[in-house]
Amino acid sequence: MQRGRILVIEDADAIRAAVTTALFAAGHEVLSRADGAGLEHDLAVFRPDVVVLDVMLPGRDGFALLETVRARCEAGVVMLTARDGVEDRVRGLRAGSDDYVVKPFDLTELVARIEALLRRMGRLQAKLTIGDLVVDVDSGVVVRGDRQVALTATEFKLLTYLATHRDRVLTKTQNLTAVWGYEDYDPNLVEVYVSAVRRKLEEHGPRLLQTVRGLGYTLRVGDR
Repeated sequence: MQRGRILVIEDADAIRAAVTTALFAAGHEVLSRADGAGLEHDLAVFRPDVVVLDVMLPGRDGFALLETVRARCEAGVVMLTARDGVEDRVRGLRAGSDDYVVKPFDLTELVARIEALLRRMGRLQAKLTIGDLVVDVDSGVVVRGDRQVALTATEFKLLTYLATHRDRVLTKTQNLTAVWGYEDYDPNLVEVYVSAVRRKLEEHGPRLLQTVRGLGYTLRVGDR
C-alpha cells in the first residue's frame, strides 16, 4: 500500500521528534526540519505529499513558507500553531492551507488528519483488503466474508494500523505509538486489544492476526 511522504517543519525539538515518530510509526516516509531555510530544495528533492508547517518559525514564518509551497508544488499543507485566534486560522485557510491544528494537540488526531488529507488527495487507499477481510478506513466498517465485524474505535485503529502494514511484524511499542500516541505505557494494553480483535475476526473465518513470539504481531493470510 502506498504511504505518504511528509515534510515536517517545526522548531520545537520535542514536538518535531514526537510528530516524526508518530508519522513514521504509521508507516509514512518523514523528513523533519527545524526551519524552512532549505524548503525549496526539500520540495524539489523529497517531493512531499503533505507539508506540516509550524506558524512561528525562525526566519520565514509558516505563512511565508505556505506561499512558497503553493507556488512550487501541489502538496497538501497542515499548519500547526500555539495561537488559537480565529484570525490566524482564517488567514492560514485563505492562504491555501488544507487544515489547521492548534497546540497542544493529540498525536493520533494529527496523524488521522494528515491521512484524511492524503486520502482526499488520492495518495492513500480508502479500503484495505487482506484475504476475505476488508477494512474501510473512511466509513469505519470492517467486513469479513459477507459479515460485518463490530469493533470499538480503538480496536478499529489497531486493526487499520496492522492492515496498513500487512505482512510486517509490528512490535508492541510500534502499536502503542501508532494507536495510543505514546510509548511509555503498559505493553499488556496491546495484548488485550490484539486478543479482542483476533477473537472478533475469528468468529467469521480462520486466523489472520498472528503473534510472532518475541517480536510482535502481524496481519497476514496463512500462518507461516
